[in-house]
Amino acid sequence: METLLGTTPGVFVGLTIVLFGGAALMTGDALAGTWRPFWHAVPYALLLAAGARFLTFALFDGDLLSPSGFAVGAVILFGLAGVGYRRKQARRMVRQYPWLYERAGVFSWRDKR
Repeated sequence: METLLGTTPGVFVGLTIVLFGGAALMTGDALAGTWRPFWHAVPYALLLAAGARFLTFALFDGDLLSPSGFAVGAVILFGLAGVGYRRKQARRMVRQYPWLYERAGVFSWRDKR
């Protein structure tokens, strides 16, 4: 598992998923809050993954140039940015257009009939 992640699982979970995952959620929230398209999350997720790799290397002596660790982190951070984006988008559509839409869950809305 350490060869895949480039560090120990505890460091990966704590740094990449908890710390940078929170930043990815806020990134998705900010993108949806400014009506930006979702593809803008791709470069932000890559930058967050690079930051997580650097801090893993600098603070915990992890592998800086671990392609698999970078890829796994980027995919997870992109997914968390998607969660933040969709959650904010659903909330915003219902609040901004209450005569058209109603909530259909945390991540979706439906037409009022």
